[in-house]
Amino acid sequence: MTTQNAPESLYRSREGLGVWEHKGKIAITGMGHSPTARRWDEKLETSVGAWQILAVERALEEAGLSKDQINGVVACDQGMGEPWAPREIPEDFAKAYTQTPGKPDDGISGVSSDWLVRNMGLDNVRYTAHGPGCISTALVAACQAVGDGMTDTCLVIRGTGNIQGRYGQYGAAAADTASGGQQWTNPWGWQLIPQIAYGFNQYVEKYNSSHDKMAAFVVNQHRNGLMMPEGFYYQNRPEMLTVEDYLSARWVCKPMGLYDADMPIQTAVAYIITTAERARDLKTKPIYILNHVTQRATPRSSAETLTETEEYTDSIAKKVLEGSGLASTEVDVFNPYDGFTLFTQYYLEGFQWHGVKRGEAHDFYNGDITVEGPHPFSSSGGNAGNGRTRWWIYTDAIQQLRGEAGQRQVKIKNGRPETAVSGAFTPNHSDWTVFSTSPD
Repeated sequence: MTTQNAPESLYRSREGLGVWEHKGKIAITGMGHSPTARRWDEKLETSVGAWQILAVERALEEAGLSKDQINGVVACDQGMGEPWAPREIPEDFAKAYTQTPGKPDDGISGVSSDWLVRNMGLDNVRYTAHGPGCISTALVAACQAVGDGMTDTCLVIRGTGNIQGRYGQYGAAAADTASGGQQWTNPWGWQLIPQIAYGFNQYVEKYNSSHDKMAAFVVNQHRNGLMMPEGFYYQNRPEMLTVEDYLSARWVCKPMGLYDADMPIQTAVAYIITTAERARDLKTKPIYILNHVTQRATPRSSAETLTETEEYTDSIAKKVLEGSGLASTEVDVFNPYDGFTLFTQYYLEGFQWHGVKRGEAHDFYNGDITVEGPHPFSSSGGNAGNGRTRWWIYTDAIQQLRGEAGQRQVKIKNGRPETAVSGAFTPNHSDWTVFSTSPD
């Protein structure tokens, strides 16, 4: 089996598509998480492949399904840490698992659909695909695949391996020199980082704000994360971040400070998506999918301008709401991506969640955004509060709608939340999912 990237036909990427044709006909019925660690200690049982299998087993148990009932797998198979390829595969790993031809790091730096099918013995799988780049991409592709009948019980998986070694120092980023357009980006590391800093500088100048006003948001993310048992900080570093910690942290690329960027970790997740009809007979109360959206936009130059960023997030909000049939005021739980905290405000303002308009996000952060308060923004704690995975925002949405979020449980004026929106990654390249307790 050689799995390809999901075809473009599975992504809803244009405005004007109307209400999603499968609205409320698809549901999430199970999820499972592995433990978390800062890095892999190179033991077989803590490899990302082993943890991915564990996450799948936990998702199956929660849903009341057997592995023989799974007939689809969609993965984001890209590793999060340095590729393993230059190193020797550990002997116990090679003996325990069937390797993927031509991909020696499969199961070590990431997990592909093919690796999982072979090593879990998922013999009835008839559909596999990869959503490249992010768990958010795999989720939207799986939603459409189930809706279109390619699979009716589909695993969505992501394993984030984090191997010893400096993060991201390979390929062009590891070169001693840079030429062409890379001379303006590579000296600072990954080219997105100076772009984010550039956009944030434009934002604070246009709206008369400052980096200091971010502290309230980032500290609250860590607070929320310390209430999420699945997260890294809850399990490994239960110390609260303070405003002083944030303000005194070293710069990564000014104005991006240390706590404005998430921390790579080792862990895995699995979600099960099925038809709403089938979900009603399973063990766990279904959470319905009302819409999914993909954003793919190309900036006019090498650095995305603030004007472009705001246009992109306006478009995301329009597509999300149009396809789900919801108004912004009907979104109870809002979990936008925060792995780089300096652009989370663009999503908040694009959706105008709780009435926040352009330039108002930083003042909003400095109000009451706690889960107990009137504006429980980003109740998951996101990547900033849990570690780099990009899936805490989805897990939280599901838990909130089930009423299983524990100390993080959000309450609204009519009781428990009924709708949630989560999405990642960047304003010009992201995928979004709308959840609901009801199919209508």
